[in-house]
Amino acid sequence: MPAKLKMNSKLVGLISLVLLISACQNTDVFLKYKTIPLQGWSKDSIYTFEVPITDASLAYNVFINVRNRGEYPHQNLWLFVQKISPDSIVSNDTINFYLADQRGKWLGSGVGSVYEMPVIYQRNFHFPKAGKYSFEIVQGMRDTVLIGINDIGMRVEKAGSK
Repeated sequence: MPAKLKMNSKLVGLISLVLLISACQNTDVFLKYKTIPLQGWSKDSIYTFEVPITDASLAYNVFINVRNRGEYPHQNLWLFVQKISPDSIVSNDTINFYLADQRGKWLGSGVGSVYEMPVIYQRNFHFPKAGKYSFEIVQGMRDTVLIGINDIGMRVEKAGSK
């Protein structure tokens, strides 16, 4: 094989590798799940996520991910979310979203008897400053102990990246 052809072949391979790696880069800034006990999610249980934000100039999408089992008895889920900024500014939100359609078919994606539903909490959100933000999530259903929720998770990604 001529040297020039060999060098072009290596160059094409290197460029392909760089493009493949850059296309597969993970744009998640934060991703974590907390497992809820099989006995259920008590009204008094708080699940906290500590999210480090290093660049306040970027816009972010913040998701709350819910994994539920087929035994979850409701169509929707109410959550109370408290966000605490690095300088201790507190904001509270109430979120209501659907885990099943009106016919009872689970939304989101599922494997076996567990279904995962990502819910956008904040879209194109600019955190006011860099630092650690704390998100505290409490279930807001009428059930004292809510059965059928497997995990609660939080994902933060750079906006426009997925």
